[in-house]
Amino acid sequence: MTLIAFVGSVFSPYYAWSGRDDPLDHCALNVAVYGAGGRRWAMTERRRAAVTREATVLSIGPSRLTWEGGALTITFDEVTSPRPSRLRGVVRLFPQATNEQVFSLDAARRHRWRPIAPRARVEVSLDNPGCAWRGDGYFDTNVGDEPLEDAFVGWDWSRAHLPEDTLLFYDVTRRGGETASLALGFDRHGAPTEVESPAPVRLPSTAWGIPRLVRGDADGGVSLRRTLEDTPFYARSALSGRFAGRPAEMIHESLSLNRLRSPIVRAMLPFRMPRTLW
Repeated sequence: MTLIAFVGSVFSPYYAWSGRDDPLDHCALNVAVYGAGGRRWAMTERRRAAVTREATVLSIGPSRLTWEGGALTITFDEVTSPRPSRLRGVVRLFPQATNEQVFSLDAARRHRWRPIAPRARVEVSLDNPGCAWRGDGYFDTNVGDEPLEDAFVGWDWSRAHLPEDTLLFYDVTRRGGETASLALGFDRHGAPTEVESPAPVRLPSTAWGIPRLVRGDADGGVSLRRTLEDTPFYARSALSGRFAGRPAEMIHESLSLNRLRSPIVRAMLPFRMPRTLW
């Protein structure tokens, strides 16, 4: 089983249509579950009145994130979309390594990324659908001073968990056409080091035509296990890879911000991301 939880308004069509006036008026918790029983997706946007922020607590509607005792607990009770069903459960993330360093994705430092817990232990307990899971996890944050699509054409990001460390790769194409890459290794204490970037590997494009560039051993070291999300502007994939001969399980994301800019794509988003008044 794979579970992804995401907080933010960065892809919100309503936020873009509002002129990006008030981000707190466009908050959502995205929960995606992939397993033998199929896929579940919830991402309901809520207004400022449904959002509560404190030093260690963030509440968005019926869902809540709490940082307590060195662990992050996410309690959610959401409705899936586009086919409504209940998605309810608890995720507990226990960092095994924490990182304080922030990395810039653009030359002007207007877009910043911090892998807070490059490696973590995760425990998942779902009431609906009824299942439980535990394994490796990850926790990061992206912060920007302008819309992503103003700065970037797109990017590829991937995370590889190896027995002794975690590898993270970012390949960005900036709006001016120049490219930049980050290749980082994090040991079990969370200390980041620059690592030699493996060769780029092109995987088959998604059904929506999103290209996928990943890093790994050039001699067939990366293979696609499953496409988890395939949308007009974003793809998420589960991969198997090798790095200097070492095997690893990987999560990979491709993002096309030219596609996100499209009015047609923005008009499609509410079918997966409904908005409520509470």
